[in-house]
Amino acid sequence: MDTHRDTHSAAVVSALGALLDTRTFPATADGYRAMLDWARQYGQARRAGVECTGSYGAALSRMLQRQDVEVFDVNQPDKRARRTRGKTDLIDAEAAARAVLSGRTKVIAKAGAGLVEAMRLLRLARDSAVNARTKAINQLKAVIVGADPQLRESLAGLVRPP
Repeated sequence: MDTHRDTHSAAVVSALGALLDTRTFPATADGYRAMLDWARQYGQARRAGVECTGSYGAALSRMLQRQDVEVFDVNQPDKRARRTRGKTDLIDAEAAARAVLSGRTKVIAKAGAGLVEAMRLLRLARDSAVNARTKAINQLKAVIVGADPQLRESLAGLVRPP
């Protein structure tokens, strides 16, 4: 699958490498179910190659894993292949499917649960708090620079807490 914010494009490739079909679905829970139902029309969906399993493809990846589909994290196709075949979402989806079929991709997508996911969320919250603190300090400094000289001088000895 080639994943984006609003849509995901998918390709179904047979075990022998024949392209069976391609289609684009909305990046919604209903779209994910429709994509899996569509893929299962061609047989048992056992494996899937999904681009961006840590961002745009994360929710799709987790849904597929809950449905007992083995999900592989697929890198974008190499630039040489893109130049020779062109660049469309459906071509990228086909390339992802072929990467799984050929064994070129071996990275199993993260489940998005457990201790690793909890740590990722804690890190995200911490980074956000540090950025907010830095912005607040910078805004206060900017206000002090333009403040009345008497106020500015009274605050001159203050140091930033660690």
